[in-house]
Amino acid sequence: MLGSAPVVPAPQVPRGAARAAIRRPGTLADDAPRYFDVLEPLLPTVRKPAQYVGGEHNQVVSDWGAAATRWLLCYPDTYEVGQPNQGIQILYEVLNERSTALAERAYAPWVDLEEHMRALAIPTFSLETHRPLWAFDVFGVTLPHELGHTNLLNLLDLGDVPIHAAERTLEDPVVVVGGHAAFNPEPLAPFIDVAVMGDGEQVTIDIDDVVRAFKDDREQGQQLTRHDLLRRLADVEGCYVPAFYEARYHEDGRLKQTVPIVSGVPSLVPKRTIQDLEEWQYPRKQIVPMTETVHERFSVEIFRGCTRGCRFCQAGMITRPVRERRPETVQKIVEEGVKDTGFNEVGLLSLSSADHSAIGSIARDLADEYEGTVTSLSLPSTRVDAFNVTLSNELARNGRRTGLTFAPEAGSERMRAVINKMVSEQDMLRTAEVAFSEGWRHIKMYFMVGLPTEQDEDVLAIADMGIRVYEIARKHGRANKVTISVGGFVPKPHTPFQWARQDSPEDIKRKLSLIRHAIKDHGGLKLRTNDPEEGVIEGLLARGDRRVAPAVERAWRLGARFDGWHEMPTLQTWTQAMEDTGVELDWFSYRERGENEALPWDHLDSGLEKSWLWEDWQDAQSDQQLDDCRWSECYDCGVCPGLSIQHDTGYDGGFALPILPSGLGGCGDLPTAPERYASGG
Repeated sequence: MLGSAPVVPAPQVPRGAARAAIRRPGTLADDAPRYFDVLEPLLPTVRKPAQYVGGEHNQVVSDWGAAATRWLLCYPDTYEVGQPNQGIQILYEVLNERSTALAERAYAPWVDLEEHMRALAIPTFSLETHRPLWAFDVFGVTLPHELGHTNLLNLLDLGDVPIHAAERTLEDPVVVVGGHAAFNPEPLAPFIDVAVMGDGEQVTIDIDDVVRAFKDDREQGQQLTRHDLLRRLADVEGCYVPAFYEARYHEDGRLKQTVPIVSGVPSLVPKRTIQDLEEWQYPRKQIVPMTETVHERFSVEIFRGCTRGCRFCQAGMITRPVRERRPETVQKIVEEGVKDTGFNEVGLLSLSSADHSAIGSIARDLADEYEGTVTSLSLPSTRVDAFNVTLSNELARNGRRTGLTFAPEAGSERMRAVINKMVSEQDMLRTAEVAFSEGWRHIKMYFMVGLPTEQDEDVLAIADMGIRVYEIARKHGRANKVTISVGGFVPKPHTPFQWARQDSPEDIKRKLSLIRHAIKDHGGLKLRTNDPEEGVIEGLLARGDRRVAPAVERAWRLGARFDGWHEMPTLQTWTQAMEDTGVELDWFSYRERGENEALPWDHLDSGLEKSWLWEDWQDAQSDQQLDDCRWSECYDCGVCPGLSIQHDTGYDGGFALPILPSGLGGCGDLPTAPERYASGG
């Protein structure tokens, strides 16, 4: 994305006189300064200056002095990466619809601007009004992955907020994190105030109510402390306050348990789950970016959750159960959003969009609506079967056929049984046949290496599948292309693979070389790989406990930023940090855990029973598969009864999801749903 840039080490001494001179006007920060005047002269000297100016269509600028609570919502990466994030967009709208609240946004400055900010004491600022982080009541940060941890510390430090939660006072904002990486916040325990697991819409309102009531009580003369505020937040369902818990260890270094040390807080913190997405019809006013971003489209989430049971997939596990939006709601959100924003692409988002029980009617109705216009429609996430070619044909009536993407994930039938990816090689080959025969010119396939029980023959099967699909592509036209993209597997919490060992970078490099050698005589078959070193830090932070926190801080102080970017010397910096703090990858990443070992996230309840996850881990090692529980008998993972919710599917007129439509490629009429779809399953 961006070119290489010098690393800016974090300060090792107390802040200089320029920053110390900032006078805080009090806990309400009614006269918080605005920094655009000092920022503007710097913009011609930095990359992509438009990412720092704000002023986008649909941004909200509220009356600062009239707001009872002030939130700064943050995606801890650059604007181009974070601006399209739908979680931030939704919470931004939810909060700004409240008459008493105000929400603005912040993104991580690239290192060139950070250098200026540190020199001139410009704090982390909001995009809407360029006010400093320290002036807000709540700093809400989404952590979609673990490689934003050092950016979080950097944003706090730049924003004149102590990086250690224990050093903050009532003048400092409450630091709240959410997102998938918040399901194991232990490596961030010393740095955050609250971690929220699960759906954010309702819990954000609950947090806002607590903060507003707390401020009201203080204004009425109650002598309250920051501990009192955190104690009230700990009573909000789904809110975990790390300071109120203690990790205890066995003599051999294994974790014994993480237990409450404050009376009344839950020993098991549940995730928050919204049952009815119809009550939360967002986005209504999606913000249109001022400059180029990684995704420039109007996005609508057509359903939430997944029950396919892929054992490697944290997102599919922690977002259960499935909750669908009604087709008419999707149609309404899309029509209003396209009209308002002017985007010429619409993304129908979910973990596996073609699994919506009414995807056939959704695709057909939207294709009818936008046929003959410049608006294109896409399913960013689809299954390996020819039904998705039929859907893609529907959505591509306007002639925009850039390619199809599928994720077999593993090359051999055995490995797909291990990971519970229920798709056969014949499925992929028939899908390729249909796609290329109907005019598609490029297929990309995603795979992983380093999966549990993997052997070299499983790795070579990736190359073999790529070659066979490429032969089909060439049969239908010499200009047709096939790309296989291969990355290293990282075990994640709350999945059946949470006990597995992670392959080292050397293991991953060797396996990638096997694939590269196997396809060398097929010049038109492209191989793309991730740097195996990128997964090292992700794996450490994904499954580390509180003992990893010193390494996070040390890495940041050594200059670690943007740990997922190729431009940054991530592993080199982190290796030094781990050496300095005594954190060993052999312990946290490269060993298999036992059944009775406590895990750092055992006190955080994703709804999945740990005993069920262990059973599924045993099934994986014996190559046993499980069906999708929406359309088969319940296999008792614990989510639905534990959360008192259920799968929300099955609308009149819905469509089934066959492996192939009749006729192997003729669109025809999409098949009607079985009776269970119409009745709600």
